[in-house]
Amino acid sequence: MKLFELRPVEGAKTAPKRKGRGHGSGNGKTAGRGHKGQNARSGGGVRPGFEGGQMPLYRRIPKRGFNNKNFAKVYAEINVSSLNVFDDGTVVNSDLLLEKGLISKVNDGVAVLGNGELNKKLTVQAARFTKTASEKIEAAGGKVEVV
Repeated sequence: MKLFELRPVEGAKTAPKRKGRGHGSGNGKTAGRGHKGQNARSGGGVRPGFEGGQMPLYRRIPKRGFNNKNFAKVYAEINVSSLNVFDDGTVVNSDLLLEKGLISKVNDGVAVLGNGELNKKLTVQAARFTKTASEKIEAAGGKVEVV
């Protein structure tokens, strides 16, 4: 098969409906908008959530109480397998991870997750470690330091 022989699947490309091109087309005159009214006009229609003057749902529901999401800590997550890029004996911290491009932003600290395998002896400094992550780092002969 050559590049010029490529064709879209049958029925994938359909011509757009040409509205308002005479009553013989079956979609002329009002072009599917009906007669007069808000939706027939240019720029017509109502904003999202508008219920015709009835009190909209988003205003009917009570907005009370406390939500911890506003105060939750956001961690930059990294998997154990990503730490294999470092040499043996390296002290891995957030600055080094940023420099290597393994994380884009530190936020409230770095969390090390236990996905993958580690075969380097490293000293890892982070805000949080999962149980499997700390087990894998120590099994490889490294050290875990919570900062």
